[in-house]
This record gives sequence, structure tokens and C-alpha cells, in this order.
Amino acid sequence: MPTTHDTTLMRRIRQCTLCASQLPLPPRPILQAEHSAKILIAAQAPGKLAHEAGRPFDDPSGERLRRWLGVTREQFYNPNLFALVPMGFCYPGSGTSGDLPPRPECAPAWRQELMQYLANIELTLVIGQYAQAYHLPNREKTLTERVRNWRHYWPEQLPLPHPSGRNNRWLAKHPWFEQEVVPTLQARVRQILTR
Repeated sequence: MPTTHDTTLMRRIRQCTLCASQLPLPPRPILQAEHSAKILIAAQAPGKLAHEAGRPFDDPSGERLRRWLGVTREQFYNPNLFALVPMGFCYPGSGTSGDLPPRPECAPAWRQELMQYLANIELTLVIGQYAQAYHLPNREKTLTERVRNWRHYWPEQLPLPHPSGRNNRWLAKHPWFEQEVVPTLQARVRQILTR
């Protein structure tokens, strides 16, 4: 059962302006987290569409991620089932090859307290290189190596590529991911959500 501290934590995060002067848009911390959540999606940072919508993964990459998980939009946005907690809570801006990395101030300020709050997590999906560097340190050197060696982390954690359309080439080059990893992931998600 959430405590007053829990609701205070979420309020503090949503009011955060720690890196306001470094952002291209006004701060808008975007996350979904309830103490009772069973699956944590640890991602990079919200994109511009998610910033505008005020909801994580409310874009085409979210549609692909929900397909990988085998869940409906309603299930995905149920905070009692899924915690959606990026490494950076605000849109960091865009660069020459996509969005910029998550702001470095966010994780040191909030991550440890949030992970303690999310005490009921059974599966953590770690999306992208920045989230993987934090949650899966000192293992394989590249995202591809981590995803290829997913069994090292299973069944508590799973490294994933970002579901963005920018990764279509990666997915085409590594068909084993959607043939082998995605069905296993869907079965585990079903098992967790139907308990």
C-alpha cells in the first residue's frame, strides 16, 4: 500500500526543474510509477511527441513496444501493472541522429529512491544503451551483445533495443530478436499479468 512518502515522491518528481536551463522546452517530467507495478520499463527519455502528450511511449515506438509485449494500450498505461520510468524524465532535445541522450542530472537525483519505491517489480525491461549502462553495468560492451546475450539476465531483466523506427535496420539485421526473444517476452508478460 502506497504511503504518504510515495505520493510525495511522485509529486516532487513531477515538479522537478533540476535541468530546466539545459532543456529545449519547459520541464515536463514524464513517467508512470505506482508502488504496486509488476513490470518496469526502464527507457531513455521521452521524445517530443511524448512530451506534448504528457505520456511515455505515446508514439509509434510505443505501439511497437506494446506489440513486443503482447499487451493492450489499456494494460500498458495501467500503473498497477507497468512502471514507465525513463533515465531522464524530460525531453532532452534532438541532435543530428535523433534525440539527445537523457540529461545526466536526472538518474542521480531520482533513480535510487524510485527503485526502492517500486518494490514489487518482477521483470525489468531495459531499453537502449543509457538505461542498460545504468541497470546492467559491467557486462557486454554493445547493445547488440547485451540483447544477444539476453539469457544472462532472464527472467528478472531483459535488455531490449529501442522500439523506434530508427532501429528498423537493426531489427532487419537481427531477425532472431523478433523470432526468439519477443515470443519469450510475451509469454513472461502474460504469466506476470495473469497472476
